[in-house]
Amino acid sequence: MKGMKSYVVGVGMTKFEKPESRDWQYWDMAREAGGAALADAGITYDQVEQVPVGYCFQASTAGQRAAYELGLSGVPVYNVNNNCATGSTALMMARQFVEGGISDCVLALGFEKMKRGALGGGADGGDFKTSPVARHYGIMAAGHGFEMSPPTAQIFGNAAREHMERYGTTAAQLAMVGAKNHRHSANNPNAQFQDVYTVEEILAAKEIHAPLTKLQCSPTSDGAAAAVVVSERFVVRHGLHDKAVEIVGQAMTTDTAASFDSGSCIDVVGKPMTAAAARAVFSASGLGIEDVDVIELHDCFSINELLTYEALGMCGEGASGKLVESGATTYGGRWVVNPSGGLISKGHPLGATGLAQTAELTWQLRGEAGPRQVPNARVALAHNIGLGGAAVVTLLHR
Repeated sequence: MKGMKSYVVGVGMTKFEKPESRDWQYWDMAREAGGAALADAGITYDQVEQVPVGYCFQASTAGQRAAYELGLSGVPVYNVNNNCATGSTALMMARQFVEGGISDCVLALGFEKMKRGALGGGADGGDFKTSPVARHYGIMAAGHGFEMSPPTAQIFGNAAREHMERYGTTAAQLAMVGAKNHRHSANNPNAQFQDVYTVEEILAAKEIHAPLTKLQCSPTSDGAAAAVVVSERFVVRHGLHDKAVEIVGQAMTTDTAASFDSGSCIDVVGKPMTAAAARAVFSASGLGIEDVDVIELHDCFSINELLTYEALGMCGEGASGKLVESGATTYGGRWVVNPSGGLISKGHPLGATGLAQTAELTWQLRGEAGPRQVPNARVALAHNIGLGGAAVVTLLHR
């Protein structure tokens, strides 16, 4: 049962950067992003009551080390790790604290300091025999074998192959996702990349795992993002109506038998989780995908953007290639998807990704997104997913 209302009143993020390109530590990133979120809300750290902090690659209590840069008030700090869905998991905890009446002001913080090169089989890149995603990769290996290319690219690349075989999706349609998101990032100063590419250039880029080329794959990144989540009474008490964006729906789902029983990589990488989370959010909010104006979704690879179109109900089963080709998911179309550039071009520091989506959508709903502003945006949807697995869908309204 939904309790009190919750609002995002402050957001902040660092520029996402190539690992090792800047001399900073994760706590420096957290200070920058967290400080920006507090300043955006017009509050100070001593007004924050709880701090869920998301990251995947740092040691235990790194959340405290990061939050201590903002103040030493003694409030609870929670260390959150949920693979690529970590940032949105921290946001969900913040929302639950507020809507449950436990706290009036919570700071959700996420960061990542990564190494160069491709990710391994999970956030830890460890031994597949003991990896939390061993079952997922086992399904892939049974149907497609296991090759020497990066394992995450393999599992999503094999999902792309299945989609092409089943529905006639083309390599060019997959490349259109990358071209769109790189084009969008040209207007985002926080994006790791601001280069624009044609579909032909994306298809001609280095192949990572067919049909996916480098320009269709999210890069490893350093960066941080944060959001201040508060109650309605906090908004009223502090006069934050002009800043407030309501979280009108949010759901997290994890794997069910539907992820594994089919033996399909499309299901293993999380399409059923996303569909279930979307259904829950739309049911609880009374809104539907037809009400949404702008979307930030988890395009870790171009195929995942197409799978997410279908899971959110933006098109029918197998029709996502035609949807992106039609122009329906960019400026002038039915929705604007990943105006920030998405993970493919903005970057993907795992712990920060979900909160960076929140920051972008908050700016969009406030009309503060500058040259990438979606006209008359009132309802926004964020989708953040991690293998292993968790899918978080968040609906925002202003």
